Amino acid sequence: MPSPVRVDAHAQPDNLLQTWLGTYAWATPGVGAAANGTVKLDMDNVPQPDGILWLEQEAGGASRVDEKGYLAGPPELAVEIAASSSSIDLHDKLRAYRRNGIKEYLVWRTIERAFDWFVLAEGNYQTQLPDAKGLCHRSTFAGLVLNVPALLNRNGKVVLATLNTALKTKAHQTFVAELASRKKKSR
Repeated sequence: MPSPVRVDAHAQPDNLLQTWLGTYAWATPGVGAAANGTVKLDMDNVPQPDGILWLEQEAGGASRVDEKGYLAGPPELAVEIAASSSSIDLHDKLRAYRRNGIKEYLVWRTIERAFDWFVLAEGNYQTQLPDAKGLCHRSTFAGLVLNVPALLNRNGKVVLATLNTALKTKAHQTFVAELASRKKKSR
């Protein structure tokens, strides 16, 4: 039998973040999203993040789905829901993800009602703080915007409305066109 998972501390938050990641991937050809899939980072690190977002290899990504159906290589973004696992997620996994070049690492500490967005810069993770409106957004995935106060309040409607607004921006449209161009050149 699998380890028990609490609905309020893990399963519902996981569902909200998966919906957010999936919505972004569906609106962004060349980007993949998955939940709870095994990622082959290296010989010693084969984690199963709660969520991942990656650029397809043909679009310039560092990972690929291998012949056995696993993601091989680092996805550009990994997400963990940390209810009882904060010490692992903020230490061992953070170091493994950093060493393997995962550009962005998000940790929702549900019991603490806190959220961390780490961005890899010069070999170390830097914490990205929300802007004055409470929004986090990064350049790896143009248009990927997270309304952190809405997330912490589990207001999925606002989380998705914020994302959908960002998906209509010129920056996101330009990113989609750039990914399409990369994929065309790789053929």
